[in-house]
Amino acid sequence: MKQKNFFLISFLPALAYWYLEENYSLQVALIGGLILAALEMSIEWIFTKHIHTLSKLNFFLILILGGVALIAQEGIWFKLQPTFTGVLMGGYLLFRVLRGKGIMLEMMGSMQRQKPDEKVLYYLERNTSFFLIIYGLFMAIIAFKFTTSQWLFFKTAGFYIASIIFFIGNIIFIKKLKR
Repeated sequence: MKQKNFFLISFLPALAYWYLEENYSLQVALIGGLILAALEMSIEWIFTKHIHTLSKLNFFLILILGGVALIAQEGIWFKLQPTFTGVLMGGYLLFRVLRGKGIMLEMMGSMQRQKPDEKVLYYLERNTSFFLIIYGLFMAIIAFKFTTSQWLFFKTAGFYIASIIFFIGNIIFIKKLKR
């Protein structure tokens, strides 16, 4: 199984939570989401012999927030996982960019023989960090103000739609920047 296919598996805890919350008690939904989060990491390990840092972060966020939700008997805590992931990842990217040690520049430098355009990568990584932070905060609003079905859409397909729009906008921005 290829590593790029694991992004689909990451939807399993959210899908399980949504389905189980619609049809069963909150406790069943939370436990189902937690079990599938553990299963997701197990499958990743079985097929790749490696667990990505983002998978570990998401698992521990689901574990902690799911546990808080079980204790508080309030599902909102489980639904805040994408908020924490977006803000933490975006904040980390921004921190690295502001220190002058962006992750994208580091990765591109190790993958290519020719030196990447540092100015373009700086703008792209900076903008990506802002996008992740803003989308994470947006997901907090969705978690508090909208239904679980709407939250599920924005956690899955909505995120990819927003990402495509964001990256198309960045391609246009970078082309103008290069002129």
